[in-house]
Amino acid sequence: MFSRSSLTVVAPLVFVCLWATGFVGARLGMPHSEPGTFLAIRFGSACILLAVVSILFKAKWPNPTFAGHAIVIGFLIHGVYLGSVFWAIDRGMPAGVAAVIVGLQPLLTAMLSGWWLSESITGKHWVGIALGIAGVALVISPGLDLTSSGISTITVTVTIIGMVSVTLGTLYQKARGGGMDIRASTALQYLGAFIPVAALSWFVETQEIDWNGEMIIAMLWAIFVLSIGAIFLLMWLIRQGSVAKLSTLFFMVPAVAALMSFGLFDETLLPVQMGGMVLCALAVALASGKPPTAATPLGKDAPRA
Repeated sequence: MFSRSSLTVVAPLVFVCLWATGFVGARLGMPHSEPGTFLAIRFGSACILLAVVSILFKAKWPNPTFAGHAIVIGFLIHGVYLGSVFWAIDRGMPAGVAAVIVGLQPLLTAMLSGWWLSESITGKHWVGIALGIAGVALVISPGLDLTSSGISTITVTVTIIGMVSVTLGTLYQKARGGGMDIRASTALQYLGAFIPVAALSWFVETQEIDWNGEMIIAMLWAIFVLSIGAIFLLMWLIRQGSVAKLSTLFFMVPAVAALMSFGLFDETLLPVQMGGMVLCALAVALASGKPPTAATPLGKDAPRA
């Protein structure tokens, strides 16, 4: 059995590895389905599975107020974020450019967490953010194509909306999402996540899916490993500490994804990318220290659901 101290060390590493597999799953699944349709099936399936698990294990469902919080959190963290980024990439935005924009999320989180959650952001943390942004830029630099026709005002704007959405959702989770059973609350989050992607699928897409082996594997992986395994870890990590410092873990995701793509798809791994991985690791190390005690965060003393 892992002790709590061991979990606090192992869980972030496991989360980064699981989250990075999302890029591998997207590479397998997206050619066979439009983004909104893929995500609607993923979120809808995860919602039903977790609702059944919650009922079977008699999990305590949150009261209407907290249920509303969970639905809004899911709408922001999962639905708007992934729906926006997947839509922009599907419209031709290079994944590397999207990753650069999304890579600004830890900076925005740090800026807002001091105001919203009264978290103390140290100088070492700001240095870590700067190193992380530089590291991400190096990791994805070989794939950047700023001349791509997919880079337009609309695709950049939609990607920025996704980045802002996941930032606000993470802060909202820390402020208002505590005290709920993680099974029931995550089921409700996926109910919220289903709303925007289902609307995208219904009003914009054809809902056509090529159910081949790659698509089935990608969907099962997205539901069970990402939407349940990785998200349970993320919710647990948010409850354990500073969201500003947690957000720096996302600096490691492009580096780990690049390593996975190198091993699975024989993609290029250049020295500049390896240098970027080192910077990302250093960024996370600098920002992982326990912050000084700050003022009481919004929602910390809210009654449990």
